Amino acid sequence: MHYVFILLALLCSAQGYAQTGWVVGSVVSDGEPVSFATVGLADGTLGTVAELDGTFVLELPAGEQTVRISALGQQTATETLLVMEGDTTVLDLVLEAGAAVLDDIVVTGTMKAVSRSNSPVPVEVFTANYFRANPTPSVFESLQTVNGVRPQLNCAVCNTGDIHINGLEGPYTMVLIDGMPIVSGLSTVYGLTGIPQSLIERVEVVKGPASTLYGSEAVGGLINVITKAPEDAPLVAADVMVSGWGEVNTDLGLKLKVGKAQSLLGLNYFNYQQPQDNNGDGFTDVTLQDRLSVFNKWSFRRAADRIFTLAGRYVYEDRFGGQLDWDRGDRGGDQVYGESIYTNRWETFGTYQLPVPGRVMFQFSTNGHYQNSVYGQTVYDATQYVGFGQLTWNKQVGAHDLLLGASYRYTWYDDNTPATTEVSRIRLPGAFVQDELRLNTNNILLLGLRYDYNSLHGSILTPRLNYKWNSASGLDIIRLSIGNGYRVANVFTEDHAALTGAREVRFADELLPETSWNTNVNYVRKFFSRGGTVVGLDGSLWYTRFGNRILPDYTTDPTAIIYANLRGSAVSRGASLSGDVSLKGGSSLNVGVTLQDVYTNEEGLRERQLLTETFSGVWQLGVPIKSALLRIDYTGNVYGPMDLPLLGALDERPGQSPWFSTQNLQLTKTFANGMEVYGGVKNLLDYTPPANSIARSFDPFDRGVEFGADGSVLATPDNPQALTFDPTYVYASNQGRRWFVGWRWSLR
Repeated sequence: MHYVFILLALLCSAQGYAQTGWVVGSVVSDGEPVSFATVGLADGTLGTVAELDGTFVLELPAGEQTVRISALGQQTATETLLVMEGDTTVLDLVLEAGAAVLDDIVVTGTMKAVSRSNSPVPVEVFTANYFRANPTPSVFESLQTVNGVRPQLNCAVCNTGDIHINGLEGPYTMVLIDGMPIVSGLSTVYGLTGIPQSLIERVEVVKGPASTLYGSEAVGGLINVITKAPEDAPLVAADVMVSGWGEVNTDLGLKLKVGKAQSLLGLNYFNYQQPQDNNGDGFTDVTLQDRLSVFNKWSFRRAADRIFTLAGRYVYEDRFGGQLDWDRGDRGGDQVYGESIYTNRWETFGTYQLPVPGRVMFQFSTNGHYQNSVYGQTVYDATQYVGFGQLTWNKQVGAHDLLLGASYRYTWYDDNTPATTEVSRIRLPGAFVQDELRLNTNNILLLGLRYDYNSLHGSILTPRLNYKWNSASGLDIIRLSIGNGYRVANVFTEDHAALTGAREVRFADELLPETSWNTNVNYVRKFFSRGGTVVGLDGSLWYTRFGNRILPDYTTDPTAIIYANLRGSAVSRGASLSGDVSLKGGSSLNVGVTLQDVYTNEEGLRERQLLTETFSGVWQLGVPIKSALLRIDYTGNVYGPMDLPLLGALDERPGQSPWFSTQNLQLTKTFANGMEVYGGVKNLLDYTPPANSIARSFDPFDRGVEFGADGSVLATPDNPQALTFDPTYVYASNQGRRWFVGWRWSLR
């Protein structure tokens, strides 16, 4: 009937248009109308925008015309048709979903699948194609182009690091694979290395506390790596990349079908064995690495389409950084300094839908982490096992979408440090409830509450509230989030961060759980032009206040790192703005900036958090040359000054880092058989930190350092700045400009 009225209206006025005709129709995708799709001539001279229900009316000159139809998140389509003078042509169009769907289905934030635009929790989605614009050996490094997220190096020698979200340290970030927490102290490093990138479907990022659903470690935010479902993956996938520094990264993927089950097997191998010392400090600029990771995911076909997936991953890494003349015979010795880390890590995780009425899911994961490391003469030998199980029940009751859950986590940890005098066993049972209430078509209210009982610290309660409003057109979305988070000190995390720098580890007293309250306001707006340009803006304001903040003290004693609860408060506050522009012809631009202020307030003394930038920006520009099947990608980031850990009042190194930027350029050639060849230059500006980032690199065992009776370092003619060997003055990689080439192929 809708079309009948349109046709009658057009027929009544057709006699006034002797040189033109009319095209009417609708645009749909996956059975749903595509609102605000752009419909017009391919040359861009005439066009219109579809209504909310996907229908459109377009007046065109008579004759054969090529019509172009485009929409955000959809593949562009063209149709050639004959427009008759004074006549009407009906054109119903079906678009295919594009590679970078803005309104994707997300699971992070609410623990259930929901359209991104309908989620009351702000979730950022990054597709595999987004990361291909700047290929890297691991997801850890790929996140350098995500606004408000920074991979942070913690040691200039061994190059281990963690993920900062909105300026918060790595222990505040929880890593998930396929929605399953990979819960361990080093998860922000080893949870994001060794995942074959050819098997990654997308990465979802939630900024701010999510302890209500995920418990401890989710104070700063979540990073959820979603791997491809076996049924959707290519039969064979391969990606090989080499760089001018001699790095070789290989990703292989294979899909198998065994009876009613489908399997996805992935292999990642990274090797770098060519030590370089371009800054002349006698140490490797980048650690030598030999890393192998095997990933296997199974999907089982069951009655009534119930879910059963099972996955496992094994990671082995041999990592070394240190003086150039070091060999394995020097491991743990006092003649040649080296930091050598052997890591063995295994993980299993899965989801099983119980054969009962309703949606009742059992999720589980176990992992084991063994690390044998030496930092000069310091030996760190640690083992950790974590078991996790969670049962959830999801039920729709009228306007209420209820989610109930119960979980249990067991952590076993032991190491050879004085901080662990006996094996640590922590039991953490918990329960949570979430109610997503749809007030009307424009308003959603989400309420959540979680209770955990920690065997060491007792009861912990974490509530949260999320509210979402959208305009009738769906172009404007406002989200308000208020929540409580907590984090229990993890010795495996704190110790490791300390040991990567030849400093003694001290705990001032028994560490209490951190608590935090967070408020976040998020605004999303979409703009559509008749010329086919689509602009999306995503802005946020946040404020987080911590109690019992666990902070490392680098300054009281330059030979130690002292961990203690803050006797005062800590604050993280800031603003971020991201913009996505889809241009006519397939070009795209993504830009993001973040301003943040992270500081502590103890006994009236306000101090900025060390190694935390106040400003950061990221960008990604992609320009296709369709006639040649080429694409140019230009990516980069820029960081403002950070306060750096000095070794005393006489240390003459700058107390702040300078502004710095790393930028990358890539050219990709696509072939019709599914093969791609790519190459380019990383770190175009050739930026590296100062050569004296490692203090007294010529004396790593402090043989020329004199100490006072109180343990303080004395200034002497041979050591006028009263320095000790220390590699914690690090904020950027020493790896300069380098070329890279790669080959990628998939068979479906």
